[in-house]
Order: sequence, then C-alpha cells, then structure tokens
Amino acid sequence: MYSNESSNCCNSLYLHSLKLMIALNNISLRFGSFTLFSDVGFMINQRDRIGLVGKNGSGKTSLLKIIKGIIPPSEGTVSIPSGVSVGYLTQHLRVTNNNLSVFDEAASAFSEVRSLEEEMEHINLQIAERTDYNSREYEELLERLSHINDRYHILSSENTDAMVVRTLKGLGFSDEDFTRNTAEFSGGWLMRIELAKLLLQQPDVLLLDEPTNHLDIVAIQWLEEFLKEYSGAVVLISHDRTFLDNVTQRTIEISLGRIYDYKVPYSKFIVLREERLVQQKAAYENQQKLIAETEKFIERFRYKATKANQVQSRIKQLEKIEPVEFDEIDRTAMHFRFPPAPRSGTIILEALGVSKSYTGVQVIKDIDFIAERGDKVALVGKNGEGKTTFAKIIAGKLQYDGNLKIGHNVKIGYYAQNQEELLNENLTVLETLEAVAVGEVRNKLREILGAFMFSGDDIDKKVKVLSGGEKSRLALACLILEPCNLLILDEPTNHLDLQSKEILRDALTKYDGSLLIVSHDRYFLNGLVHKVFEVSRQSIKEEIGGIDAYMTRYRKQIQLQMSWAAQRLSSRNDNQENTQKQNYIEKKEFEKQLRKLRREHENSERKIADLEAEIAQTEKLMMQQLNESDTNSLIFEKYQKLKDKLELELQRWQQTGEELHGLSSSDSSD
Repeated sequence: MYSNESSNCCNSLYLHSLKLMIALNNISLRFGSFTLFSDVGFMINQRDRIGLVGKNGSGKTSLLKIIKGIIPPSEGTVSIPSGVSVGYLTQHLRVTNNNLSVFDEAASAFSEVRSLEEEMEHINLQIAERTDYNSREYEELLERLSHINDRYHILSSENTDAMVVRTLKGLGFSDEDFTRNTAEFSGGWLMRIELAKLLLQQPDVLLLDEPTNHLDIVAIQWLEEFLKEYSGAVVLISHDRTFLDNVTQRTIEISLGRIYDYKVPYSKFIVLREERLVQQKAAYENQQKLIAETEKFIERFRYKATKANQVQSRIKQLEKIEPVEFDEIDRTAMHFRFPPAPRSGTIILEALGVSKSYTGVQVIKDIDFIAERGDKVALVGKNGEGKTTFAKIIAGKLQYDGNLKIGHNVKIGYYAQNQEELLNENLTVLETLEAVAVGEVRNKLREILGAFMFSGDDIDKKVKVLSGGEKSRLALACLILEPCNLLILDEPTNHLDLQSKEILRDALTKYDGSLLIVSHDRYFLNGLVHKVFEVSRQSIKEEIGGIDAYMTRYRKQIQLQMSWAAQRLSSRNDNQENTQKQNYIEKKEFEKQLRKLRREHENSERKIADLEAEIAQTEKLMMQQLNESDTNSLIFEKYQKLKDKLELELQRWQQTGEELHGLSSSDSSD
C-alpha cells in the first residue's frame, strides 16, 4: 500500500484525535484463479471523507461489500469496534412492492429511535422499582440509560418529521410527493428514498456506491453540503469529479490489484500520482543506468589482476542495491474522435411555442428556443422538469404541439439517457455495429471497437453479458459511425468511469459540430459548453454566466438553508443539553434526598423500638420497687424522659414517613 508520507505527517495530530471506526487488515479477494486485489489494508477514522476510485471492474464495489460484510474476503480481516454502525447504499436497488407513502417510508429510518424509546422506558421502570442504590447492578442500569440517552439525542436531536421533510426536499421531492405511494415512482426516485433513509439513520460510517447516479444537479449540491457537515465517516464511490473534490479529503485508488492511499481530494491526487510516477521512473532509470555501467565495468575487467579489488568492490556494490519499485498503473483507455461535421445552415434549430404533456400532465409549455451552428449548449435543472422530453422532441423521438424547425443540412446524432438499454442484447458487440454501419466505415469496425476498448474475444461477446460501462462505450461507438453536425446527448456519462469521461469530454471539446447535452456532471460541462439553459416550471431560460453562475446561485440557496437548519439545530441541542444536565442534577439530588429520608425513617423505627423496649424494662423496675420511695422517684423521672423521647421520635418517624410517601408519589407520577 502506498501512502503519501508528507500528507501523513500533516494529518498525524488530526488522526490521533479521531476515533477509529474500521480497520482493514491484509484483505484479498479472488474469484477462482483471478485475483481482484490483494493485501489491501487501511483505516477509516471518524470524520474521514474517502473517495474510492479506480477503473470500472477494479474492485471498488466489492471492497465496499466486504467492509459492510455482504461478501467475505478470500484473506484478511475487517475489524469494526463494538457499537460502530455501518450504512451502505448499493448501486443497484432491488425494487420491492411497498404500500407506504414516500414520507412514511423515509420515516421508517427512525425505527431505532422507537426502539431506544422503548428501552429507556423499560430501564426507567426498573430504576424506579429498585432500592439497591449502591449496588453494581444499579450503576450499570444508570450507565446503560446514559448511553441510550446519548444515542437517542443524536438520532432525534430535532423533530423527526422536520428531518424527514428537509431530507426529502433536499433530494428533490415535492410536498405533493410525500403522500404518494412509493410504488408510483421509478427506480431512480426509489433510490433517492433509500438514500434519504440512510442519511436519516445517521450511521457511524456511510458507504455510498455512486450516490449521485440518480440525482440531478441541484440534489447533488444539497448532498455535498449535507456530507460536509456529517458527523460520521464517509467512504464513497463516484465518477463525479467535482463531487469528489467538494466532499472528500482523502483518495484511495485501486489499480491492478493494489491500493494507493493519498490524504488529498481527487484532483490533487491526480497531480501527486503523476509526480510520484515521474519520480519513480527517474529513480528506476537512474538505477538501471548505474547497474548497467557497473556490470559493464565488471565484465570488462573481470580477468585483469590489477583491477581485481575494484571488480570485487563493484560486485559487492551490486549485491547491496535494493531494486527501485516502479508502480504499474493501468493506462488502458478508449481513444476516439468524432468524424468531421458536415456544414449546416446558420440556424440549426428553432422552436416556437413547443409544448408536451403526458396523460394530461403538462411537462413543457410554449417553449421558444434557437440554436446556431457551432453552439454547445447544456440543458440543466431538476429531474422531472422536462430536459429529456425537450431533447427527445428535437431528436424526433416524440410527438409535440407547436412548431420546431430543423435547419438546412442538419444531421442529428442522438444518445438517449437509457441508450445502453436500447441495444439488442442477443447481438454480439461486432454485430451491433454491423447492424447500423453503412458504406466504407464497415471496413473499419474492428478498428473502431478497438478504440473503445473492445478487442480480441471481446467483440464476440453478447451484449447481454456486458457491464453498464461496456454498454455505454458500445453505444458511443455506434454514435460515431456516421458523420453528424448536431449531437444530442442525454446523460452520456452515467456509466463511464472517470478516465473514460475525461476522454469523452476531450473528444466533444474537439468536435467541430453543434452540441446539445443534458448532464448533471459539473466538471464535465465546465469548459465544454458555451451556453447553459435551465429547464424549470415548464419553461426554459438561459443562465447568464454559464454553469458556474448557475451552481453558485443554487449553492448560496442551499448554504442558507443548511445554515439556518444548523443554527436551529444547535439552539435546540443547547437547550436539550442544558435541560438534560438540569434533569440529571435534579434526579441525583432527588435520589440523594430520597436515600437520606429513608435512612432517617429507618433510624426512627430503630430508636422507637429501642425506646419502647427501655420503657418496658423501666415499668418492670417500677413495679418491683413500689416501697422504695427514693428509688421510685428516680425511676419515675427516667420513665418520663423516655416517654418524652418516644413522643418526639414518633413525631419524627411520622414526618419522615409523610415526606417519603410524597417524594415516592411524585417520582411515580413523573
């Protein structure tokens, strides 16, 4: 495992102050004779923000599943301290029928709160019934109650209903959605509900596998702000570079079965990794040069007596050399360019009053839009506002109301949001291209597939056995078979790894045609598009200032919301903490007073018994000495004093008894 030493030094004091959540010790995972990764070891500390990166298929998801305990490692152990909770968001949700509303399903995250409330009530009843205040068992009950109280206040630090509302709204649900049945929602929205439940549960360690896949650009920004303030540790897999940079402060890369651990966000990791490789390569080459020169000297003067001592010295020098390790990095990647775009007219498309509704629900209404040759436009906005609908209308895939004019000689290439699902699963990779290719390009299909990382036996694989990323690459390969001058791309990066996204972005930057792209990836859009249009409330408007201005506007709104919520929560927590402290002090004082009264009451009972016994003995003496007047006088005087003491003690016993009864009644009523 590689670890950046300077970063480790800078963070050592910080890490020492944190609580260890999870330790991975020499983890390996094998499938038959194939080793996915080996000897993986690192620690996850409280408040860690770790980005787990690597090419598709490198083992990122498998590693999360091992940490969660879903699959066992082939070798090694995962150490999780007792009491540490781990939450996991899978990349693929198993959809089940559920009759609950969206709100009720999200609120089910607080089942632990209900359980804690029941346990607290049970322990309080036990404490009220016990009188062994100084016993170890009594102290253990109090300690358990204190621990439950702490956990309870973490999970219910504010009104749980308010927490559910804020989380669902942050992830894009409207007030109207709260009462809708979960069965009415698509897989992407169901995944948002699962994410909401996980965030509301507040586990000590969050494992998130592609949490932004089904989120729009606004919900992603809300999630960023949430995770920045999260009190536990976060380990996430994401192909969103901006999301990684904004959330994480540590990057662990899996490459060729090994891991490389850097205490920096993703963009800084890329720089440090390249610097490390350059340094390693230079050190390796210098060492190889030294070895070659030394071996050459030994070979030249091996049999020369006058050089014998020098030869022996050089041989010993070679034996002492420790080989410089040169880390292998997986450099395989797709590489392609879009074919030159045929020249089109100046106006490539013009929409006038374009509208679309589904079963009476208006999605877009009276949209006016013009795009010119060379424009590179991004359509952004919340999911469900009509971005995909408008893209489909322009691509000729949907009927609509209004007027849409496609410009002179405009040839459209269209990549649907679910393009990989539209491929014929029964065809092979090569057959998929052959089905759409025409003309001379058919002679270059193997070459094109090679550029998209399909070579050898890969081209004969059936589409149905390909991964999501492989299907996306195949769909992109189909897109470049015929020259076009207007590319309409709807979420083209959904299943691409970070490296493949960089290559696609570079190819689109160099593309000389026009581009209309729907995407929630801010890094991908930044510098690629020249115009940004927000689709919202059935209409479309240009965002002056581009993607940065658009995100800045939403960031300020979200930060204000989060700040207000944090202040409210802090105030509530302070009040609760003060109330809790006061209640604790009052309870301790009450218990102290109760114990004191019980002791006084019990002492009175003993004194009364002693006095009554002494009075009885005195009465007996008085009867025996009736004729001895002096003695009778002394005994009678003693008798009267004992009777007075008994009367006072009886009054004290009655008073403490009444006070004790009053306190006990007060305690039971509380």
